[in-house]
Amino acid sequence: MSNFAAENRNRHIAMDNSKILELGTMPVGKLLWKYSVPAVIGMVVMSLYNIVDRIFIGQGVGADAISGLAITFPLMNISAALGTLIGVGAAARVSIEYGKDDQQLAKKILGNSLTMTLIIAIAYTTVFYIFLEPILRFFGASDVTLPYAYDYMFYLLPGFILTNLSYSFNNIMRASGYPKKAMITMILGAVINVALDPIFILVLDMGIRGAAIATVISMLITAIFVMWHFCNKSSVLHFTRGIYRPNIRLVWNIMTIGASPFLINLAGCCINILINNTLYKYGGDVAIGAAGIFNTYTQMVVMIVLGICQGLQPIIGYNYGAHKYERLRSAYFLAIRVSSIIFIIGAMGSMFGTEYVVRAFTVDPKLISASTHALRMATFTFWTVGVSIVSTTLFQSVGDAWKSIFLSLTRQVIYIIPIMLILPRFIGLDGVWLSFPLSDLCTLITTIILVKRELMKIKVRMQALSA
Repeated sequence: MSNFAAENRNRHIAMDNSKILELGTMPVGKLLWKYSVPAVIGMVVMSLYNIVDRIFIGQGVGADAISGLAITFPLMNISAALGTLIGVGAAARVSIEYGKDDQQLAKKILGNSLTMTLIIAIAYTTVFYIFLEPILRFFGASDVTLPYAYDYMFYLLPGFILTNLSYSFNNIMRASGYPKKAMITMILGAVINVALDPIFILVLDMGIRGAAIATVISMLITAIFVMWHFCNKSSVLHFTRGIYRPNIRLVWNIMTIGASPFLINLAGCCINILINNTLYKYGGDVAIGAAGIFNTYTQMVVMIVLGICQGLQPIIGYNYGAHKYERLRSAYFLAIRVSSIIFIIGAMGSMFGTEYVVRAFTVDPKLISASTHALRMATFTFWTVGVSIVSTTLFQSVGDAWKSIFLSLTRQVIYIIPIMLILPRFIGLDGVWLSFPLSDLCTLITTIILVKRELMKIKVRMQALSA
């Protein structure tokens, strides 16, 4: 390597190291803005291309296709769950190790993450292909919706491996000091998918299969972009020899932190199965279609806050590793305020702009009526959700995996499942929609109790280390 090339590389590495150090020095508000805005833009764009997918399917294929698409949500939740198991856990560990100035361990985390992501993604994709039809039947597919759900998943499944690579390493990219590049990664896939959707669905007349193929192509390009970053030796964190062999202790540390978002998505899968079967029992395929539109709208709002949390995670992780309690606390409460405002706006949109939202997805009168009613009933306590999402990120970022897991499960399992099993027996379909706001209120109370204790524990621990 020439002297010029070596000097250029060292300069890039020095600049990248300064990006890590700013996590402990830059004003918290400015830091959260710098890390969260790119993440929010990326998540919103990703959410929009999912919405565009569903708009094209609903308008170009029909109401039954929307219901068939809703049947596939549990499968997509499982894929997302297994992706976050590694990606979120690895990102949190990388942030903490950089706070401790242990870059060698951060590289081992990167290599182990690649190995585990490929093993897990290949394994579950193979199982899904073998048992696809019975799985979709179990998830609530009827004779009407099964063909749409099957066609969509058959062509989408290869993209799950690419999605896991993109999502997992996008998180690590952000945690290692590249928030803007992580944003570009997400925007890239979204723009390509939006451009390809009308071509495959309408011009080539491939229907719901076309939507799946467009998504796979966009994920392929995104995965190449992400992996190229970590192959580049000028990146502060990059692939090197000797980091890929699974280390049991390291994998365990990654997976225990990633277990919280993993269980959120896995619980979401279980909830979707329960919802689909309960909705079919009380309202048929139209009710399942309404749930698909409800999920799409609420997911868009949640994605914005998840973007804030992705920006928050390296800030909390680094300052926790560096024993800077006040910065950690300030970042957490700032994220709570911003997230709560976003969910309040989302709740107002679902109450007062419901018909405009629903008509974007369908022209079917029955589905419009059912979806409008569902949105208004299910989201009137939506404003509370931001507190629990940000608090789950707090627990993940400081490595308190079990509290993060417990909080993740409160809304998705501990509260919503028993409510949904009991309430519809007395008031029918409305009982399904009311399960969401009731569980949100219960989760808010639980979150406040857990966070108050956690912040006090962190403060005492850091004061002891500083003494």
